[in-house]
Amino acid sequence: MASIYDFTVKDNQGRDVSLSTYKGTVLLIVNTATHCGFTPTYTELEKLYDTYHDQGFEILDFPCNQFAGQAPEDDAGIDSFCKMNYGTKFPRFKKIDVNGSNADPLFVFLKKSKGFTGFDQGHPLTPVLTDIYIKQGPGWEKNPDIKWNFTKFLISRDGRVIHRYEPTSPYNRIDKAVRCQVEKPNPFLETEEDEGK
Repeated sequence: MASIYDFTVKDNQGRDVSLSTYKGTVLLIVNTATHCGFTPTYTELEKLYDTYHDQGFEILDFPCNQFAGQAPEDDAGIDSFCKMNYGTKFPRFKKIDVNGSNADPLFVFLKKSKGFTGFDQGHPLTPVLTDIYIKQGPGWEKNPDIKWNFTKFLISRDGRVIHRYEPTSPYNRIDKAVRCQVEKPNPFLETEEDEGK
């Protein structure tokens, strides 16, 4: 079975980045957009980044324009928007598709690892999203496709896909899970130390 570390992605300059670079790091992989009702989620993401980055946590931001065309800018424009409006410091990658025949292989793997978990019933945008998908026909909730911008996948230090969070998932739930993961030891560091003995 493939591992998160088997994938290579493009940064927003078009350079290859192997995800094996992040071995031993807790990751939150997110598909994002600049003109979405969930775009203020960038504030929460930056708060997570500032809180846990020094403990071995990284956010990987993948812009996507597949949901109502809400990320229309080019890669440079998206990066500028996020830094100017939300002060983001975490790495941003090349704009990609997350669903369909051109879906990035990384997101194909993530969706296969963790399917749709359901919208949080307490979120004000849940009725809007549910209505969009009900119109597409029955069975939509069983389809693992990404449902909207700001779907998040939490990856453990050893590269396992731990959780999938839909855009409506509350911040405190994600914060608690990230904190739990960063408190765990780095298995790769331990192996290196053992080999050095």
